[in-house]
Amino acid sequence: MLALTNKGVLMTSLNKVVASLRSEYSRLQEELEKVGKALDALGHANGNKPRKAKRVLSKEARERIAAAQRRRWAKVRKQAKQAKS
Repeated sequence: MLALTNKGVLMTSLNKVVASLRSEYSRLQEELEKVGKALDALGHANGNKPRKAKRVLSKEARERIAAAQRRRWAKVRKQAKQAKS
């Protein structure tokens, strides 16, 4: 009987500890959210803008851009060649 009683007390104590840890975890999450908001506000205070995510282009888009640039350079070279003549 004594072991059963101690085990019950131990489980109750563990449940209290788990509840306390969850409570502390929630409180810390709220604090971190406040800190994050403060950092965002301070970062914008001196004119810094938040960094945007880097855009990723598809392979086809890069090929279209490269082809357009080649056409522009070909046009420039053609005009330079005509100016020499």
